[in-house]
Amino acid sequence: MENVDIAIIGGSGVYDVSLFDNVKQVDVDTPFGRPSDLITVGDFGDRKVCFLPRHGSGHRISPSNLNYRANIFALKKLGVKQIIAASAVGSLKKELKPLDIVIPDQIYDRTKFRPATFFDDFVVHMGFADPFCPSMSRMLYDISSSRGYRTHNGGTYVCIEGPQFSTRAESKVYQNLGFDIIGMTAIPEAKLAREAEICYATIATVTDYDVWHEEDVTIESIIENVMKNEKTVREIIKETLEKLQPNDDCICKTALAGAITTAEEHIPDDAKQELKPLIGKYLKG
Repeated sequence: MENVDIAIIGGSGVYDVSLFDNVKQVDVDTPFGRPSDLITVGDFGDRKVCFLPRHGSGHRISPSNLNYRANIFALKKLGVKQIIAASAVGSLKKELKPLDIVIPDQIYDRTKFRPATFFDDFVVHMGFADPFCPSMSRMLYDISSSRGYRTHNGGTYVCIEGPQFSTRAESKVYQNLGFDIIGMTAIPEAKLAREAEICYATIATVTDYDVWHEEDVTIESIIENVMKNEKTVREIIKETLEKLQPNDDCICKTALAGAITTAEEHIPDDAKQELKPLIGKYLKG
């Protein structure tokens, strides 16, 4: 397998092949099945970077049907230590305008049907108080704002099931609860990245005001704003790749410490083998 340092997860428009040398595609299998698509791997300076189209080529996989576990496990299997995720979101606050950038620091989970852990056969209670990597998020904000993009530091991302957009009632409730942005992919992506002890941060690009603003959300307007934001996101990612360094002291790197060792005697042998890329360092012998 490759020894990849950084992964980018996002729409196909976020990927810029000209950034990388020695580009190739790899097919990774996991205990949870196949990821959304082939993973593109290339060199960026002296570091190896990969790109995974979250919804597959052609944006063909619904947010509810994404194999999030296979996606994150595949990246872990490749050696990824840091993930930059790009996500289109709706705004729940007037000051967060379409085409703005938000670097969220919290998530509120409103999904219903998605497997949200790698550990089906035994219990792993992992802390998740701060779901995004603090140091990576700070870097993304600093880079985005220094480039003159209208960028907001922090905010709560409410993740809904989809693929339908919110009703007006739901949208107004989310707004009244003080949530900042709304999307469909941060959960369980962020949870699984933390279970895999991979640093994870999101560049959220605002495409619309959802429907609390008494405006209907149309897929045409969203796609138009997504395309407008793609160049912005690529520029932020490029500079981040130039500056991002491994951070072995990050809280993300030891998320399973204690949780796995407490459960170790209850882990079936076949589960140990399947999950070894995730939990090998915590198992005795």
